[in-house]
Amino acid sequence: MDGCVFCEIAAGERPARVVLDDEVAAAFLDTRPVFKGHVLVVPRDHVETLPDLPAEEVGPFFARVQAVARAVEAGTGAAGTFVAMNNRISQSVPHLHVHVVPRNRKDGLRGFFWPRVSYDGDAEIENYAARIRAALNEPPL
Repeated sequence: MDGCVFCEIAAGERPARVVLDDEVAAAFLDTRPVFKGHVLVVPRDHVETLPDLPAEEVGPFFARVQAVARAVEAGTGAAGTFVAMNNRISQSVPHLHVHVVPRNRKDGLRGFFWPRVSYDGDAEIENYAARIRAALNEPPL
């Protein structure tokens, strides 16, 4: 869709720290992460919300979300992940996207208040992206 930031990232037309890119989905580091290593997973085809995603694409898309959740844990050393999406309300970009946020006990995240952090520059953001990409290529435990 013209003008959609996530479509442009998925098409390679806009720079992003991509960790997964295949025929079903693209996944990349959030530029305003809740915690470092926060990844957004988007379907390659433009759909605005989960109800708009064709039924036959739900399984393949969520298989990518599952793989990214594993990789975020492995790549960041997190104890777990928070996986979430918004549909229209609080959806900053009108393209379906799933947040995969690394979590650790006592990390300060409370309810749905999402404070944001910043990376310490391009080298650190690329380091996180590389670690998650590498973990995506490892077989699940």
